[in-house]
Amino acid sequence: MTDSYRSREQRVPSGRLTRIARFGALTGGILGNVAYEGSRAYASGRRPRLSELLLTPGNATRLTRELANMRGAAMKMGQLLSMEAGDFIAPELAQILAHLRADAHTMPGRQLKSVLVANWGADFLKHFSKFDVHPLAAASIGQVHRARTRDGRDLAIKVQYPGVRASIDSDLRNVASLLRLSGLLPRGLDIAPMLEEARRQLHQEADYQREGRALDDFGRLLAKHDAFVVPSLHPDLTTTDILAMDHVNGVPVESLTDAPQEVRDRVTTHLLSLLLQELFDFRLMQSDPNFANYRYQPDTGRIVLLDFGATRSFDTALAQKFRALLRAAVQRDRTAIRIAALDIGYLSDSTSGPHQTRLLDMMEMALEPLSSVGLFDFGTSPLATRLRDAAMAIGEDPEFGEIPPIDVLFLQRKIGGLFLLATRLRARVHMPDLLARHLG
Repeated sequence: MTDSYRSREQRVPSGRLTRIARFGALTGGILGNVAYEGSRAYASGRRPRLSELLLTPGNATRLTRELANMRGAAMKMGQLLSMEAGDFIAPELAQILAHLRADAHTMPGRQLKSVLVANWGADFLKHFSKFDVHPLAAASIGQVHRARTRDGRDLAIKVQYPGVRASIDSDLRNVASLLRLSGLLPRGLDIAPMLEEARRQLHQEADYQREGRALDDFGRLLAKHDAFVVPSLHPDLTTTDILAMDHVNGVPVESLTDAPQEVRDRVTTHLLSLLLQELFDFRLMQSDPNFANYRYQPDTGRIVLLDFGATRSFDTALAQKFRALLRAAVQRDRTAIRIAALDIGYLSDSTSGPHQTRLLDMMEMALEPLSSVGLFDFGTSPLATRLRDAAMAIGEDPEFGEIPPIDVLFLQRKIGGLFLLATRLRARVHMPDLLARHLG
């Protein structure tokens, strides 16, 4: 949108009262703009809709910039809503929130040092021969630094922003108030379950010791898999606020757009195969499909897996329901797809006939690659555009307010993210080979 969204160094507001005051100022500023623009419109003889007044360029910039500055749960909630509910909220709001998926601003050096001292002690530098204060990356909850220990370990150190964990609950309440104020959510859409799940997930993601255990779990599960690299955990330097792991070289996976076709096909096939393993074999999934979580090693041909804060377990019953859905899709059996969709929770007995038809049409569209006989070419298929248009049409329907169960949303989020990556890489995947082992 504008330069206002570019990453820069900025202090994280860490006190709960400070963050509440920032939200109050943000809400007041937006309402002030609404009143001003509304009075101008009425003076010129127009009767604008509330959404027009709320989504002015000035308000869009103010909202996105302030959530990015606050980081923590405020920014993470914007990211989650833009992905989880992106098909169901107004396209204008989804576009605004989508900017929050870019890099966050970074902490000033003094604030970074305060976190390191609180976790490692005032003499923390005794552990390191080098610690780069300029982060490799920054996100909603923390930023990553490269360091070398005195015993020769090359590490990536993820440092959580101060005050993030303590402010999660109040941040979410304030984001919910802003959303309700906007009037941009469909009338029947109940976001309470999504907000509660976001609260639970954020508290989990803010526990870096929990993420360290998930990192270890995936390291063991994929130890003999030649296609993947999982950084090793370094528990002696890991705390609730700091995660220490191997620094592993690699290039961003989305940079492979100009790589040989064989490389793009192989990387995409491996990632889709891993998704199926996570669901049907491990029943443990890294559910954040952000492209930044995948890197590629040109010298080894291996894929580096990063960021296990959003790791989620799935029970056997849900895996079996999705197995039934995939089998129905392969057989192009709309009746079986509908039964599986009801069983999973995409549809309910209260879903109106027209809405059921539209959702089933979109599901059949999304499942098209599974029934392809040979190679499915994500690069030439118009499927992504058709799905986007269908989702936007549903999202613009004020009477549509159903959201699937939370576990299903997270799984759908991962599938959708990999679908977008496959399209970006213009990959070709032999779907029958990919599905054969899991569908029997």
